[in-house]
Order: sequence, then structure tokens, then C-alpha cells
Amino acid sequence: MQWIITATEQPPEWFIQAVQKYAATSKGIYAAQLLWQRGIKQESQLAAFINFKTYQPASAFEFGQEIQLAVARLQQARNKGEKIAIWGDFDADGITSTAVLWDGLGQFFQQHQQLDYYIPNRLKESHGLNEAGIANLAKQGCTLIVTCDTGSTNIDEIIYAQTLGIDIIVTDHHTLPPERPPVTAIINPRYLPNEHQLFHLSGVGVAYKLIEALYKSLPDVPQNPLEDLLDLVAVGLIADLVQLSGDCRYLAQLGIQRLQADFQQPPTARRRPGVGRLLELCQRSGDRPTDISFGLGPRINAVSRIQGDASFCVELLTSRDINRCHELAEVTELANTRRKSLQKDVQAQVTQKLTQLDLSTTSVIVLEDPQWPAGVLGLVAGQVAQETGRPTILLSTDGLENEQDSSQSLARGSARSVNSVDLYQLVKHQAHLLHRFGGHPFAAGLSLLAQNIPLFTQAINQQLRQTLGSVNLTPTVQADIAVTVADLGKELFLELKLLEPCGMGNPVPKLLIQNCWFENSWHRNQQDSQGKKVQYIKAEFDIRDDSSKNPFPGIWWGHYKDELPIGRCDCIAELDYNTFKKRYEIRLIAVRPNPNSELKTQHSTQILDWRNLPSPQSPAPNPQSLILEECPMNWDDLRAWWRRSLYNNQQLVLAWSKPSLQPPQEIWITLVGIAKYLSRTNQLATRIQILEKLKISDRSLLLGIKALKYWGFTVTRQDRSLQFIWSPNTIIDSSADTAIAEFLATVSEEQFQQKYFAEVPLSTVMAMVNRV
Repeated sequence: MQWIITATEQPPEWFIQAVQKYAATSKGIYAAQLLWQRGIKQESQLAAFINFKTYQPASAFEFGQEIQLAVARLQQARNKGEKIAIWGDFDADGITSTAVLWDGLGQFFQQHQQLDYYIPNRLKESHGLNEAGIANLAKQGCTLIVTCDTGSTNIDEIIYAQTLGIDIIVTDHHTLPPERPPVTAIINPRYLPNEHQLFHLSGVGVAYKLIEALYKSLPDVPQNPLEDLLDLVAVGLIADLVQLSGDCRYLAQLGIQRLQADFQQPPTARRRPGVGRLLELCQRSGDRPTDISFGLGPRINAVSRIQGDASFCVELLTSRDINRCHELAEVTELANTRRKSLQKDVQAQVTQKLTQLDLSTTSVIVLEDPQWPAGVLGLVAGQVAQETGRPTILLSTDGLENEQDSSQSLARGSARSVNSVDLYQLVKHQAHLLHRFGGHPFAAGLSLLAQNIPLFTQAINQQLRQTLGSVNLTPTVQADIAVTVADLGKELFLELKLLEPCGMGNPVPKLLIQNCWFENSWHRNQQDSQGKKVQYIKAEFDIRDDSSKNPFPGIWWGHYKDELPIGRCDCIAELDYNTFKKRYEIRLIAVRPNPNSELKTQHSTQILDWRNLPSPQSPAPNPQSLILEECPMNWDDLRAWWRRSLYNNQQLVLAWSKPSLQPPQEIWITLVGIAKYLSRTNQLATRIQILEKLKISDRSLLLGIKALKYWGFTVTRQDRSLQFIWSPNTIIDSSADTAIAEFLATVSEEQFQQKYFAEVPLSTVMAMVNRV
């Protein structure tokens, strides 16, 4: 990974003094450097950036004729008593957009009578409008749909709505179609010049501007102030990672103030008890943008990723019923916990698949798997893109049937970009191979026929190689300023807080700390709200350097303590305040050993039993011996042990006995027995439970399930578990023998490889681990 240190141009003294007026500290030099290098070089710019009271926001009517058409149509609907539906989206921006319209339009239309909302199911439907949902709204008497965070490119669906007598007002911020869609009005900031104050609004910001225009047009109607919507606007803006400049920054600043003020009220007096309870569950107070980006945003997003249907989140954000809100908040928190576990599982599987790719010849990473849950693929794709420096597309091939041909299955997935590669345009050029797609330059969702994946992979890689020419894609991490451990703490935190809210175009300051070392490191699994451990790791440590005798605390999400270098190193981190622990701490972003480090030398040997490999989460073993624990072999664990031996300058020895393997025919009989038992008892079993029982791979299990279907079993997935239902009437004898033979051949091949692997020299094993 390439480290880039931003060249820090020294700002003039007058600018430093101007910054000190705003900072609650006498220093201000670091904040001045950051602001100066980010283009804030005039006192008027500085005032508007830091103090929202000096900023002049844009009027909602700067959207021109489109917003006037929208307001006129809404007034007409109000006068005629028409029924209106809000069509939202299932991510945090779409949910908060829907909530803003629900509360805002609810001042003019009776909720649940004249006004309702519709959120697509992430696991069954895609982003945007769909004909089935439109038809259902038409049956309910709906004559006007107001979209939020979606709809700009849904031309066919818009035309279909017209045939049913439904008008559509689009409020959105996504890519525009070549021609204006046939809608009553379309309010989209992409029609504005790039430098316009409103250009970077996310979906929730556009929805808010529509309500603002309606408030100004019918000022005597609303009972609640427009400002009551700003906390929701801040959540959507920050969670959607839009560029926080212009009105985006202004609205986020106002919204965070509203969010914090409401949280400080007693729980029974809060305007938004659901938001308050979510903040309590994630141990935050609502006064920081990170409370949204690391707290509220991921939790709202997790619901659709895990459950598919996230429509109750609108109720969570808008209801005044404290008991109902607390109930929904708990469901949301548990969904986020399960999302973390799923994400970690998929991340491990993706990492293993990456070892089979030659990244030197790969420009766009495209990976597929039938077991991957589609809801977390975007998150994992983002991690892989950052780590590899390459756009990444992850697909679940256990998809829906194609509407045109039920014999062909659709793969669905998510794409994330990096290194300024416009992913939307990249994917758009392959539209002829896709079923559907949409998104941003840095994030997209797509579906395509599973059989088209190889062709799509080849084409998109060729296209990016031609676009880049001789430019190499390299993973990079950037630091803004260099500091010492002695600098860390309250004063620096207050300086850097001047830049908040941070986001795209104004990222959280990255601090370079050189020639430092770590002490008192440990790690643990995270726990859910019910105290149960989840498969998500966090390492904690103290950081030291020569600038101070006092250590400073820090955390490293998703990493084991053994991944911290031994000896002196350089690191890049963010400074944060932990509301729960009431302490300042750093959040580690990247770390590398310092070439001048004097590593501790230990000549002891660790002996690990390959067949009973202990988890690296276990307490550090005695250098001369190791107490073995029963634990399934895991490449991630082995890699962590390999790193530990490197850091400690120790030899690592693997010992194992030859595997005792059950004949493939007996494995098939065991699988059939499991299926019959689960069908008879109506119980569920996870994929991991079945794999551990049979000692086979995912691929073999997939072929086994395929064979079971010909034997009369229907196998369905319920969340992370499998359900088996047996019906003798559906047995297909002619195909069963072929499917079983394929299963037995695959198991035999795997067992041959396992037997061969047990006889490979240790040096070869170590080389394989090192590659992993």
C-alpha cells in the first residue's frame, strides 16, 4: 500500500490568528494548515465555513420551474383530496428522505388516509420504481407518487404509471437520463451547474427543499416548524457520503445541533424517541458527525441488508410512541449486529478468493458466490477496493429468476470504486450485458444473467485498461498532517473539530504519527445489545513515542492485536472522543513497521497442531509451549499466527496427522439422513453446521443440495439457515443419478487434495500462508 503525505503549505500568520478566534484553544496551527490546504484562504470563506450563521443558504426555488411545477401539483392534490404515496429507498438516505416527506407532507395531507409511503424490499426488489409496486398503489386509489432518492432513470415505470392514471414527482440526486423523463416535475440538483450551492445535495436534502418550497407557498398550513426536519436531513446527508460543501454543509451543521439538543432531553420528552434510543444503543450523544457515520447510518442501513424490508425504519424515525420506538430500535440494533457478523464472514471468503487472482493483470475485481448474502456485498466491496486500489464488484449468483426467461437466473450485487475511477460510466458501457444497474461514480448496484458474468468481467477489465493506459492502480492511504503523541488530546481535538462536519471533499483529518510503538494491546469480539458475542473484532492499545512519557489510548476496528507491529513503526490515525468511556482516543487507519525499528529478538519456537489450530484470539502462549484448544482450521487464524511469529522473530512449526476421511458414498448417505431428519422435525440448520458435520467444502455442499432436489427435497434459505422439505412426488430419477455422481466425484477430488496436502513439506505450507 502506498502512503501519501499531503504537502502542508504553511498558512500566513493572519490566517492562523483568524482560526484561533474560532478554536477553543490558543494554538490553531494544525486546523489552519488543514483549512488552508483545502482551499479556505480568505477570512470570508473561513467565517462561512465554520459559522453557519454567516452562511447564506440557497432558496428552494433555485430549482426553477421544476419545483414550481411540483408545488403546484401538490397544491392541486390537496385541494382535490387526492391520495398520495411517497416512494422511497431502503438505504439511510432513502429512509431519511421518506421520513422527511412523511413528516413534511404530513403537515398538508392526513397521514395513512391521504398520505402513505412505499419502501422496496432490498432482497426482493431493486432500487427505483417497479411496476408491481405501482400497480398496487393504483389499486389503493393513489393518483400521485412523490419519489425520494430515486426515480430519475425509471422511464418505463414512469410511463406505466401514466397508463394507470398516476402522476409522478421525482426528487432525486442520482445520474440523469439523456432526456427529461415524462414526469410532472423532476427536482434533481444534477441539472444545476457543478459549482451551485445545491449541486451536492443527497436525496434527503432534495426532499427537504421540496418541503421548504411548500412551506413558503402555504405558510399558514403547517403546525410544526420546518426546522424540526433538520436532524433527519443531517443523518441522511452524512450517511450518504455526499460532498459536504455549500448547502450540504450548512444543513448538516444545523441538523447536528437539532440532533444533539433533542438527545439532551429526558427520554420521555424527546421529539424523536427512536433516534434517541438508537444513539443510546450505539453509545453516542448526537453531537458529532461520526455519531451518524459510525452509529446511526450503519444501523439504519443494516435493516434492509439483513431483513430486506426496512419500511418500519420510517416509523422508528418519526413516531412519538416511546415504547414502540424502543422496540423498533432494538430490532434495528440486532440487525446491525448480524450485519457485522455476515460482513466478516463474507470478507474472509472474498479474501480467500482474491488469492486465486493475479492482481498484476486485474484492473477490475469481479467475484461471485452463490452463498453470499446480497445485503452486505457493497460494504465488503468497499473494503476490498480500498485494500487493493481497484474497483470491486461482488455478485451473489443465488439470484432471482429472469422475468423474460424463468430458466435463467440473475446474479445481483454491488460495486465500489476507488482511485477516482468513475464506476457508473464504467458499468454503463456494459449495459448490453446487464439486466439493471444504477448508482454513483463511486458506488453502483447491478444485476445480470449469471451466464454473462465471465463476458462482463473480461469486457469491463479491458475497458478500464484502455482508459488507464500505462497508469497503475495502487492502494493508497493519505495523511494530512504529522503530529506526535504529545499533541494528541483535547486541544488538538477542539482544533480539528472546526472542520466538522467532515465528508466527501472535506475528509476527517488523517494524522501521521512517526517512530511510535504500541503497548498493552488486546482484542475481543464485539457484543450485541443482549450481551452475546458477535464475529467482529476490535483491538485496543496504548500508543507511545519519544515526545511524551504518557501513553495515549487507541482502537483498531476489525483487527487482532497480533497485527500490530512489534517495535517502532509509523501509523495513520484519526483523533476521536469516546462518549461512552469519556476519553480522547485515536482510531487506527493504517500502520507499517519503521525500517529503523529494533525488533525484539526471541528465539523460541511455537508448535501449532494444524488439525486443532487455536484461535489467535487466545491468550498469548508461553514462548516454549502451547496449550491446544479444539478449534476448526481457519486460514485467517493461520495467517494471524504466521504474522505473530514474524513480529516476534519466532519459528513457527505446524504439526498434523493424516486426515481420517469418510468414504464419499457414506457422506452422501449422511447428507440424505440430515435432510430427512430436518424435514421430519421441521428444524433449520446453518450451512456451517452441515459443513462441519460432513467435512466437505461449500462447492461440494452446493452440488449435494442440487442432487437432493432431484430426490424430492426442496431446500430454501431462511436468513442464514437452510430449510429442507421432502416431497416424494417430486423425485426425478433420471437426473438424480447424474447429480449424485457429480457430488461424489467432487468429494473424492477434495479428499485427494487433502491427503496430498498432508504430505506437503512445511516450507511449501509456509509459502502458501504467506501468499494468503
